[in-house]
Amino acid sequence: MQQRLIFVLALLLLIPPSLNSAQDSAVVETTIKTLTVDPTTESPVVILESVKDKQLLPIWIDLPEARAIALELEHVKIPRPMTHDLIRNILQELGAQLRRVTITDLRNGTYYAALSVGFKGQELQIDSRPSDAIAIALRAKTPIYVATQVFEKSKAVPTPAARPEGQKT
Repeated sequence: MQQRLIFVLALLLLIPPSLNSAQDSAVVETTIKTLTVDPTTESPVVILESVKDKQLLPIWIDLPEARAIALELEHVKIPRPMTHDLIRNILQELGAQLRRVTITDLRNGTYYAALSVGFKGQELQIDSRPSDAIAIALRAKTPIYVATQVFEKSKAVPTPAARPEGQKT
């Protein structure tokens, strides 16, 4: 099992960055419009807004990630690094650069994201939950992108109150 994982990771490193160029044209840059609470479910919601046409994308997240995002949005300094600070610090110490995060897909009511990390001349795509990706992007002062298909798919996504029990984004 471990050998298979190493093999898959090695293959991913061999994929040239040019294969990502088609994906690049199908994404839009966003900013965080607001972080709020859904009054129906009392779940935190981060709302992304596309820079060019002001489309909104609500993503329901968990409380710890909402707290991490809120602390960074409010420029609150804490005495010890939280998990997202630690990830940023590790990347910096290794000489890696978080180039951007991308909300890549929406499947069965669940959002997916990827961290684009430059390391030793390679562009690595690392799977992430969107809430974690956003919290890390804020700390690294890195742009947040959303695949255009995600905006299209999100128009048909029910709110968490209407989703089957236990289904998270």
